[in-house]
Amino acid sequence: MEKSQNVQEYITQQLEAIASNPECGTSHYNLAVALLGQKRYGEAEKELFEAIQCSPGLVEAYVQLGGICLQRGDLDGCLAYNKQAVKDRPGFSEGYGNIGFVHMQKGDIDEAINALEKATAFNFRFVQAFTTLANAYLMKGRIEDSIKANLKALVLNKNFAVAHNNLAVAYLENGDPEKAIVHCDKAVDLGYDVAPGLLTELEAYRK
Repeated sequence: MEKSQNVQEYITQQLEAIASNPECGTSHYNLAVALLGQKRYGEAEKELFEAIQCSPGLVEAYVQLGGICLQRGDLDGCLAYNKQAVKDRPGFSEGYGNIGFVHMQKGDIDEAINALEKATAFNFRFVQAFTTLANAYLMKGRIEDSIKANLKALVLNKNFAVAHNNLAVAYLENGDPEKAIVHCDKAVDLGYDVAPGLLTELEAYRK
């Protein structure tokens, strides 16, 4: 209850800020993020458009609009908003990461790799982008590149379960079941829901 009260207070603060300065894009954006937290997507969308109108450089608003599109199952809308974000701010890694994610969902793996390589180049600490890129490499049969991308993710977060799971798959594909077992066990320990088929396949290699 206390958390919802805090959010409501925050929303009230942003509404007051907007009332005193309607042209403040940041206040519209902050209000939108709070509304998104309450799943009030229609109201949040309106505030995000206001934020962009007041502050055209606030490209984070496009990312949030893309997120609303995803909630509606609109991949093309999400892609369009994130493309606008990177057009307005070249080098915006989050936008490229989202573009890569959407291309992965659409099965456009080459396009995904292109976007995700940019995301990780512009932000070398973007752990999720490294693991998504690793998956894309794996789909293209670029096993060594997949392993490297996952290892970079683990440098950033040694307990990132997705990367351990990906490495289990990649090392097995690469003919190194011992390393695959190590990373599979780590993924399981971290609570990752490893595919039963992978667990069964690795079981045959356990001594």
